[in-house]
Amino acid sequence: MARKSTLQTNGEQIKDQVFSDLRALIEESEKLLKSSATLVGEDAENLRGQISQKLQQALDSVASARERTRPVVDATETYIGGHPWQTVAISAGFGLVVGLLLGRR
Repeated sequence: MARKSTLQTNGEQIKDQVFSDLRALIEESEKLLKSSATLVGEDAENLRGQISQKLQQALDSVASARERTRPVVDATETYIGGHPWQTVAISAGFGLVVGLLLGRR
């Protein structure tokens, strides 16, 4: 059980880190695009280089997150493969609860 909570905590940390990185990337890209409206020539080339660099950082961040979440995905697949009926029961129970909550509105 301790392993499960550790994997969940690691997964949450990774997710928060990736979303934070992507949010920062989007904000920086918006700033760069706003400042690019009046640029031509060498300034425009520099800006394109900066945007390209930021996009590469985003791709690296996503790849890194994918690699860090691989153990969580593998553990989930192993659990589901080893306990198919429990997985079906949990999913059905979750669906029932959600259906009841939505049906009350």
